[in-house]
Amino acid sequence: MTAVAEKVAEAAARKRETAEQLRRGGSFSELETDPERLAAIWEAKHVEWQRVRDLMAQAGWGAYELERDTQGSTWTQERTERRDSALAAKAAFEARRREEADELRAELWLSAAPSRLIRAAVDRAGLMPAQVLAQLAERVVMGEDGTVPVPPFMPSR
Repeated sequence: MTAVAEKVAEAAARKRETAEQLRRGGSFSELETDPERLAAIWEAKHVEWQRVRDLMAQAGWGAYELERDTQGSTWTQERTERRDSALAAKAAFEARRREEADELRAELWLSAAPSRLIRAAVDRAGLMPAQVLAQLAERVVMGEDGTVPVPPFMPSR
C-alpha cells in the first residue's frame, strides 16, 4: 500500500510539473517531444494509481493483486494484445520491405521478332505481356557456365 501511495504522489507531482512546464512553454526532454501527450500520460497514470489505491483500500488488500482486479486485468490483456498486434504488424512491414528490396521492375523494349513471339504467347494464354515475361523470368535457370536457359513451359493464369 505504501508503494502505491508513493506512485500516486509521484504521478501527481509529474502531472503538476508537466502542466507547469506547458504553461511556461518550457522545453521537455529530447525523448518526449510532444508536451501535450506527456501531460496526458501523467494524468492517466495519476488517475490509474488513484484507482488502484482506492481498490486496495476498499478490498482491504495489503498488496495489489492483478488477478483480483478485473478492470486492471482487462486493461493489461488489452495492452498486451495491442503490443503483440503492433509487433506483428511491424514484423510484417519489415518482411515486405526486405522482399521488395529483392524485387525488380523493368521497362523492356524488344525488337520485332521477339515481340511477335511474346504477342503470340500473350494471345494464346489470354494474359498481358508483363505477365508472360514474369512467368518466363521465374523459370530462368542459371547454368554453371553462365548460360541462362529457360525450360519449355506454357504461360498460364
